[in-house]
Amino acid sequence: MKPRKAYGLLKPAHSPRLVQTVAAKSSLYREAVAEREEIMRHKWFLSERAGYDVGYVHAMYDWIAKHRAGWRKSWRKKNEPEVPASA
Repeated sequence: MKPRKAYGLLKPAHSPRLVQTVAAKSSLYREAVAEREEIMRHKWFLSERAGYDVGYVHAMYDWIAKHRAGWRKSWRKKNEPEVPASA
C-alpha cells in the first residue's frame, strides 16, 4: 500500500521570523525558557555535588519537587504585565 501524502502539514503556516516574534512576546514561552534555564542551573549544582553528570531528567524532577512552586510565584510576580488602573 502506498502512503498518502500529507498536503500542507509539513509546510510552515507562517514565516519563521513571525513565529519567533510571537514566541518572544508570549509570557508562556518566556516562562518556559526561564524555567529551563533554572533547571539547567540546578543540574549543574547537583552534578557538581555528586561529582558526575546527573542528567537533565533527574535534575528536572528534583527541581520541580523542591523549587518550582516558589520559583513560579516569584517569576510571575516579577513578569506580570502592568495593568492600567481603571478610570
